[in-house]
Amino acid sequence: MNTYTEFEAVLSIIINRTKGDTYSIVNANATHSNNNINTNTNNNVDSCVDDLEDAHKEFYETAQYITGLIIYPILCILGITGNLLALVVLNHRDMRTSTNVYLSALAVSDTFKLLNDLMYFIILVVLQSDPQTGQIMMSYVYPYAHYIFNMSVCVTAWLTISVAAERYICVCHPSKAKELCTIPRARLICSVVFLFMSVLSIPSGFRYRVETLRDARTNATCPQVVPTALGTNDAFMIPYSWIQNSLRGIIPVFVLVFMNARIINELRKERVKGKKFSARNRITLMLIAIIFMFIVCITPDAIMSTFFGKGYVEEDYLVKGIREITDSLLAVNSAFNFLLYCSMSQAFRNTFLAIFCPFRQGSPSPERLPLSRKGTHSGGGGGGGGGGCGEADGVLRSNGCVLEKDGNSMFASSVVVVVVVVVDTIVWLRSSTSEAHMQL
Repeated sequence: MNTYTEFEAVLSIIINRTKGDTYSIVNANATHSNNNINTNTNNNVDSCVDDLEDAHKEFYETAQYITGLIIYPILCILGITGNLLALVVLNHRDMRTSTNVYLSALAVSDTFKLLNDLMYFIILVVLQSDPQTGQIMMSYVYPYAHYIFNMSVCVTAWLTISVAAERYICVCHPSKAKELCTIPRARLICSVVFLFMSVLSIPSGFRYRVETLRDARTNATCPQVVPTALGTNDAFMIPYSWIQNSLRGIIPVFVLVFMNARIINELRKERVKGKKFSARNRITLMLIAIIFMFIVCITPDAIMSTFFGKGYVEEDYLVKGIREITDSLLAVNSAFNFLLYCSMSQAFRNTFLAIFCPFRQGSPSPERLPLSRKGTHSGGGGGGGGGGCGEADGVLRSNGCVLEKDGNSMFASSVVVVVVVVVDTIVWLRSSTSEAHMQL
């Protein structure tokens, strides 16, 4: 009896111990499973609602607000309007030169870039009033916007190089200008640049995709931009990014610095002390200003993209904030060319007034007073009748009589429209921002 009782007691201990171990294993598995569920839930929540604390988050949000909601709308409205006006003026029959073909193509490329930035501004406005709808718009638009951004910046870079190369030929090798700087050649080069850079940027359009994630906490779904299989393929993306970023920023900067230095040195040699610049040299100075502005605006983006290899979507808040600033500099470059044309080219101002102010007192119509293309040439660098080196001095001629116009008054007239647009834009922005804050 005692033996049976002892055996029963030992068996009871073993059974209880086994139950305890089984419970411990089950409990451990359940705990591990719950941890996985919590981890997945948190990951999904982070995807739908950003709860992460980051020391640079405030910097990013401030940079995004200033650039996206204040700077971009001003630059886009002024820039798109200015580029459209520039296209009308530059394609006027009295402005048909090879240089103006490049500038027209540059205005088209800049307009694409500014339309892309304008879409970004619209999405940010929607995000302020309806975050869910704004997030959906951002996620579905971003992969296409990424392609347009890269394509337009690449095209702008190489059109700027084309302008600089033509001006380099006109100034440094004037004997070859009439043969090389022709309108058909300029149109061919612009077409090749647009086609080649559009094809080169195609992988950028397939770098990101939209993935729909589910928030396990609220059972809601939300779209998120994530890299595609191509975007995560380092064997392809690393060399491709280096090639694209070099063609977009690094190579153009070095080429433009070299050609600008040669052009400026040649102008310094030609300049006669006490005399004003000739018409050809004034056009050259305007193009130098365009090139210099491009170098200043593209360099920060080139450094971030090429040397640091920084993207946007997959980066932290510090990089995103810096990216907002560098991208706004690119928008400045795309928006300010029209103001440079107005301020530095008398021929552009004359044509602008002849087209848009035909009945202005003392401003005859373009049909009656065509612009003369007889500019001052040095070193035999002609190119009149369609060449890029024979821009006029902005003098209007009628029946053989020269009608000089005051440059300051013409510039003031063309700037009035710009000032009105700026004032209207600021008033509209203030009212829209206040309405968005009231809704929040």
